[in-house]
Amino acid sequence: MNSKAYNRKRIHLRIRKRLVGTAEKPRLSVFRSNKSIYCQLIDDINGVTLASASSLGGKKTGNKVDQSAEIGRQIAAKAKALKIESIVFDRGGYLYHGRVKALADGAREGGLVF
Repeated sequence: MNSKAYNRKRIHLRIRKRLVGTAEKPRLSVFRSNKSIYCQLIDDINGVTLASASSLGGKKTGNKVDQSAEIGRQIAAKAKALKIESIVFDRGGYLYHGRVKALADGAREGGLVF
């Protein structure tokens, strides 16, 4: 019997074999823990993280879905500062629902194009 983490990892590997981030169009990778949500803009060609944001530090207002939307807006602002307009979205093996969807919608509000 497989664990949830093992199944998520398998799904994530299946997704990752099709997604590649570049310096011009980086990959927005999402990790969701029970308490926080993290995201990174990654250039897979050079193997570097261009920007990151998380709900770990800073003020926490609203529920976790609201916090995720705010993190999406923060990563969009950091991308704009780096002159990045479009990205590839990597949901990390999670369902595109709830906090992951809120983060994506927040990033779209911030001006990123998927």
